[in-house]
Amino acid sequence: MIATPIGNLDDITMRALDILKRVDVIACEDTRHTQNLLNRFDIHKRLIACHAHNEINSAAGIVALLEGGIDVAYVSDAGTPGVSDPGARLVGAVRAAGFSVVPVPGVSAVTTLVSVAGFVGKSFTFEGFLSPRKGRRTARLRQLLERDEAFVVYESPFRVVKLLRELDELAPSRRVVAGREMTKAFEEFLEGTAASVADVLASRPSVKGEFALCVCPSAASDSDEDSDGELDGRDDRR
Repeated sequence: MIATPIGNLDDITMRALDILKRVDVIACEDTRHTQNLLNRFDIHKRLIACHAHNEINSAAGIVALLEGGIDVAYVSDAGTPGVSDPGARLVGAVRAAGFSVVPVPGVSAVTTLVSVAGFVGKSFTFEGFLSPRKGRRTARLRQLLERDEAFVVYESPFRVVKLLRELDELAPSRRVVAGREMTKAFEEFLEGTAASVADVLASRPSVKGEFALCVCPSAASDSDEDSDGELDGRDDRR
């Protein structure tokens, strides 16, 4: 299970490239998208599709390949497989068949955003994409906000302003950090209240690019965490 760049192709790891060159087959979410990545690094392999709509059937085919002694790598379109991407069902099927599953870590949009969000706290919730249904989305937002810890959601450019307006109604004072087109040529980070970020985006002729939003804890929660101090006796060599 190989993590691949979320934008800038130079973010691929040396280990990922080495494995992609050595395996017999590469299973991927979108063969055309993955082919562009492989072309960039002059890698030529057989590709098979394994995406959200065929993952169960494709997993059976991949298990058959493994049973035949074929080494298979899996990549999603961008980031880490299984993190708001296909891959979990494939992992389950491969393990159930008695084969090992090896993670090859790398980029993930959620950790990329958290690294620059600047919130103080020991934990955060990764929610991925919220429901497109307003009632379910609002109910889930209320639950996440009640925890008073950071949480990260993904959103499309078509719904991001609507989501920010809903956040403003529920928690107008919470700080939001929005990452747009992260690691790509037009990478942008917007910070402020949900209302201020929504206003910036709504003022544009069009909103483009995929978004990740980090909703930070309340100011009081940040202060409580900060007062605990940075050192708690743990060995942080990792």
